[in-house]
This record gives sequence, C-alpha cells and structure tokens, in this order.
Amino acid sequence: MRSRIAPLLLVSMLCLAPSPAKAAADPAPTETTWMTVLLNGRKIGHEEIQRVQLGNTVTTTQTLVMAIERSHKVVPYVNVSRSVETVTGVPISFTMTSTMSATEAKVEGRRLTNGTLELSNTVGGRTHQSITNWPDGAVLVEGQRKAMQAAIAHPGMHYHMLVYNQGSQQPMDLLVRVIGNERVPLDNHVETLSHQQETLRTVENTQTVDLWLDADGNIRKGSASLLGRPMDMIACSEACAEAPEQTLDMMSEAMVDSPRLLTPEMLADFLSYRVHVTNKAIFKPFISTDQQSVTDLGNGEWLVNVYRSELDDERPPTPADTQPNAWLQSDAPEIKALAALAAGGERNKSHIMGNLNAFVSRYLSKRGLDIGYASALEVARDRRGDCAEYAVLLAAMARAEDIPARVVVGMLYADRYDGKQRVFVPHAWVVAWVRGHWQSFDPATVRFDTGHIALDISDGNPWHFFNATNEFGSIQIDAVKTFGEMYGLMPGNATGGAAGAAGGGAGAK
Repeated sequence: MRSRIAPLLLVSMLCLAPSPAKAAADPAPTETTWMTVLLNGRKIGHEEIQRVQLGNTVTTTQTLVMAIERSHKVVPYVNVSRSVETVTGVPISFTMTSTMSATEAKVEGRRLTNGTLELSNTVGGRTHQSITNWPDGAVLVEGQRKAMQAAIAHPGMHYHMLVYNQGSQQPMDLLVRVIGNERVPLDNHVETLSHQQETLRTVENTQTVDLWLDADGNIRKGSASLLGRPMDMIACSEACAEAPEQTLDMMSEAMVDSPRLLTPEMLADFLSYRVHVTNKAIFKPFISTDQQSVTDLGNGEWLVNVYRSELDDERPPTPADTQPNAWLQSDAPEIKALAALAAGGERNKSHIMGNLNAFVSRYLSKRGLDIGYASALEVARDRRGDCAEYAVLLAAMARAEDIPARVVVGMLYADRYDGKQRVFVPHAWVVAWVRGHWQSFDPATVRFDTGHIALDISDGNPWHFFNATNEFGSIQIDAVKTFGEMYGLMPGNATGGAAGAAGGGAGAK
C-alpha cells in the first residue's frame, strides 16, 4: 500500500528502479520488472515497475495493486507513482495517485528553477496548491538507485540518504549500512546481491528495511515488518506477480485483545492501562493529550492513563490548526454551509463543537467500510464512511467555524467486533481547542470515553492513520484498572472479567 501499509519498506522499494540502465543512444524501450508482495509468506499484492530513459531524462512508473479486506469487505487498492529525473538523479517532477475503492487522491510535485517545490494535492475533486522549499539533497527513484549502486563496493560502510516521501510529502533521512554480498533465493533461482539495510529513526520509532540489490543498484528483494509480521517484496516473473492473491484483513490483523470487560461505568470514568510493546524499535507508541498521560516504565512497558476531564498539559494551537488542507477542505462552500447549519447560531465555541459533533453523528447516513479513507469534502457529499470519515468531516467543520481542530489516530475498546469479544480496534476522533484546552470529540460513537487510547495526531493526512495502525501488531494490553482499583478504594480484578452489563465503543473503524 505504498507509504500507507509499510511506510519505509514500500517507499524504499518503490523508490528503486529494478531495471538495468540503458545507454543514451538506446531508442528508449520500456523496461518492465514485476514483484510479488508477501505478508508472513502469504501473497497479498504485486507491483509492476516500468523505467524509460530518453535522452537526459529517466521516468520511472510504479503500479502497486493490493486487495485490502475490512470487516469481510474487499477494498481494491491501486497506487501509481511516477518520478521524472535527470540521468544523474536530479529530481524534476513526480506524481502519485492512490485509489481505494471509489476514493482517489493525487499529489503532483514540480521542482521550480528557484529551488522550491510546487505541490498540488487533489482529493474529492478539489485541488489544494502550495509552494514549499525542496529539501536540499533529497532524491527520488533514480537518485536513490545511483547512491546505493555507488555504495555496493564498500561493505561495512555507513552513509546517509535523504529520500523524498510523496505520501507524507516530507523527506526521510535514511541511515544506510552496506552489509555485503549474499546469495539470495528468488522466484526460481538464486542471485548474488548486495545486502544494504536502511534505517529511518524518528522521535516515535525506528523503522528498518533490508534491501538486496544487483550490480546496477536495482532492487531485487526487500524485507521489513507489518503489524508485527514479516513483509517481503521479491522480484519475479509476470506470471508469478499476477498469480491469485489473498486479501489482507487489516482490521482482523490490527485488533488488540482487552484483558477484561470494560463496563459503561468504567468507560465513563478514569482508566489506567498497563501496556507492553514488543517492538523495542517503537520509542513513543502513545502520545500525551489533554485527556491522556503517558509514562515510559522502561523495557517496552508503558502506563497510559485516560481521563474524561482535561489535563491542560498540551501546547496551544498553531495557525495551521484552523487552515484548510487537501484532506480537511474547510474553505469549501459545502463544508462552510454544513458547519454554519450545524452550529445553529451559537457563539460559544464549546457549544458549537457540541452541536457539530452531534450533527456529524447523525449526518452520515450509511457506514461504508469499503471506502478506504475519504476527505471531508467527499464525506460531506456522499454522507457515508466510518470513524476516519466522521473525524475528518468534524475537524473540517470545526476549522470552518474558526475552531482549531486536529484528527487523533488511536484505538477504541469494543465489547464485540467482527465476531471477536473484548478488543481494541483502530479508530479516529477529533480534538478541538475550546475553553483553553484540547477537548476530545468522537462523532462515530457520539461521545468520548476512556476506552480511547491515542497513538498519533494529524492534520487529516491518511499517512498518520495507516502509519499508526502498523503499531498494533506490537501492542499488548496487560492490565486495565479503574481509579478505585489504582488507589485501593475498591476491590477489583484488573486482568480478569468484571461484573457489569456489556458496554463500550460500538463505532470502531
């Protein structure tokens, strides 16, 4: 899913042209390479890569096809990326179009002569344009291939490479280690390839991708992890790549078991979670908010406390929190009209947010698990979706009313979901700046409760949702305690079943 499912693996591998370069005098034939995508040994997709060199220009087109299953609904996913560079690897322009079911998002970038980057994001038929600085030294496909080819002859060497990520529209500073030549089994043969390992370190985690390259620096195999399971992309024949695939059930793979039943009474009050994160490369799996505090206990152990009241710990909003963007089109006439209608003439921002939240809860007339990830404008028009669509619409309507708002990505407790009991599932909601605090609102479940655990926060870009979801395979919730159980005010069993009526969030993603 390119930079949505396994961000570093797919960006790295789709940013390398596996076909050998031709001489400039060649009549510029289209060179095609096929790859199969495997998750835990199961084929879940394929990729076609075409490379054309014409004069001083190299154009690489990559088409990734996968079938994502969500609650037994198959959602086709296609990502087409095209980069144009000089033969020396200097970026000229790029485009990336992602289609999931009926939802399409397109980003176009063009480097201007003054060194800036002209960006155009089109989502839901509306285009958002901006100009930003091109990250100095950042490369695309051909530039990455040439850098890795030059490093093949230096086993043991470490070097940095700045790769522009079209999905997040940010540069990735990769630390690359050249391990050396290895014999690698591929489709039906063995090749001697250069093993190089890329590491992307952020404040939240470290992501590592192992790549095996031929003598021209072309990718032949790549391995990383997704949802705690090994994920591989392997060069093979067209017949191999296009062989029948098994769908990837993201929701089933991402569910996290709850150690106990959480009753409505518990969810309406304070809850403390003792969590174990098995992947030690994840430095910061949870975020602090004005309704969630996080303590690192060491050795992968975390204490997450969730409150209904505000903590007043987080920084106030920035101007960007009220501005429109490609996914939160708060300046669109449809969004502004809906926000004005829902606000109902209220002037108090807290009351306005309450009205907006209630309006969005009722406005979506149909839950659409086959949508993928729609923008606020698409949701306003189609009136269907799930938690992410509820969240982006509410955030955009809040911004249309000049209320700072952000989209939170996390997990939500549900008594029952897709045949499973007592689980946490991927979820999204909104925080808005009212009464001098960031207050949480969840239109998908009508009200925010302490069954919400926040992992990340964003401006609505789906990159954050899919990136955070990737952490689920490493999260284990070992214990849940109420305030009374924490401080010995009442008996309880923090890891077993608890008496009480079944309750909890029912509007999970």
